[in-house]
Amino acid sequence: MKVHNTVATEHQMTNSVSGRYATALFELAKEQSQLERVEVDIKKIQAMLAESADLRWMIKNPLFPAKDKSRALYLIMEKLGFSSITIKFVKLVVKNQRLLVLSDTVKSFLQLVAGARDEVQVDVTSANALTEEQVQVLKHMLAESTGKNVQISTHVNSSLLGGLVVKIGSRMIDSSLRTKLLTLKMRMKEVG
Repeated sequence: MKVHNTVATEHQMTNSVSGRYATALFELAKEQSQLERVEVDIKKIQAMLAESADLRWMIKNPLFPAKDKSRALYLIMEKLGFSSITIKFVKLVVKNQRLLVLSDTVKSFLQLVAGARDEVQVDVTSANALTEEQVQVLKHMLAESTGKNVQISTHVNSSLLGGLVVKIGSRMIDSSLRTKLLTLKMRMKEVG
């Protein structure tokens, strides 16, 4: 079974705020031959958002003035050597009060970059860490299914008990033991 999510996903993306910002950044970076550089910056932002609870708190806190958010983010980006395109982009996001969608914008931008390379980003969550061999087998199966080059990010969530949750774009395949047990429990309640 092939997974196709090109036209519909791109259309949905450009209709969202984060999608419009991501598309604008993608087009500008491509136009200025800075796509790879901006991609590196955006991946750094993604990592910072994932790792820093303080940064997420600052972004979400409405009591923190926009100019202070902008200054703090500028100092971080300057220290990390971000490109001027990325710095201007983040300043615009802050100015337009769209920081709450920064995480989604980052994801949308990376999807656009992957799409331009005929890649698909797949997030795989398992109860235990996957071995390199398991990742390679999964990557091969997903590449055959999607017809694209597959980039896999793995995560561990012990509450799954077993099995996998695979997310390809906006599509999720949940074959975790926890979900199967919950489904069985629901069916037993319906019968009883």
